[in-house]
Amino acid sequence: MIFDCFAKELIDYDEINTSPKKKLRYSFQAFMDGLISFPLNIPGTAYHACLKGRKNALKVIKDKLIARRKAPAKSEKDHDFLDDLLKEVDNEDSILTEEIAIDMIFVLLFASHETTSAAVTLAVKFIADHPKVLDELTKEHEAILKSRDDKNSELTWQEYKSMTFTHMVINETVRLANIVPGIFRKALKDVEINGYTIPAGWLVMVVPAVVHLSHGKYEDPLEFNPWRWEGKELHAGSKTFMAFGGGVRLCVGADFAKLQMAIFIHHMVTKYRWRVTKGGDIIRKPGLIFPNGLHIKIAQK
Repeated sequence: MIFDCFAKELIDYDEINTSPKKKLRYSFQAFMDGLISFPLNIPGTAYHACLKGRKNALKVIKDKLIARRKAPAKSEKDHDFLDDLLKEVDNEDSILTEEIAIDMIFVLLFASHETTSAAVTLAVKFIADHPKVLDELTKEHEAILKSRDDKNSELTWQEYKSMTFTHMVINETVRLANIVPGIFRKALKDVEINGYTIPAGWLVMVVPAVVHLSHGKYEDPLEFNPWRWEGKELHAGSKTFMAFGGGVRLCVGADFAKLQMAIFIHHMVTKYRWRVTKGGDIIRKPGLIFPNGLHIKIAQK
């Protein structure tokens, strides 16, 4: 759902009315499944499927870009991110090329494909498993509805910023989820750590789960406890919280991902009640997946 919405907003892509061979979802799934695999590029391997998935996805994006160039100009009301991107590419002073633009769209779609959707799914599971969390969320979001002059108005930015407990739930969800298995950085100079030297130029893989599930950093780290964030600065990145990376290469979509999760939670807790009926087991491949799915029974309040 999130991927479909994002693809629609970015490049006006309609997954439903697209032929199976050109579906971006399948290409990105193949790309994700082989993202961390043995680099053996022969048919039948995950690595080969990964490269093929990326190639197919880039072709779909490029075809979309070419078609947009030939199409009549859209009104300001109907234009999307691709229109803005093409406008920048055509700017003589821009360093943005068509190839960079295609890669940029690929990265943005990749970021929306698995990370946010997995986080939302886990939030649904965690909230269902913890009734006290659901009660607290319901109080917070019903208070937002009651404070409105216009009961039919949509969420505002001020209301989003007021969701204190919701942000605690989101932080706790992504801390436990560890959706991104590793963050890669290059050592710019020799680094000494506990008697070991990481030479300049070496690639370093930081594993957030080691920090997020550490007894030395968190009390009862395997427990879903949003209240652990109470009264704390909810930074997007720090030495003890790196769900969105950190430093100058902090995930550019961190705030957008949190916004999507908050909006989803708002509508779920104010309009529905649900319970898990089947599945919920989680494995890595390398991202989080639910091999048996997460089946829920949902009903209006």
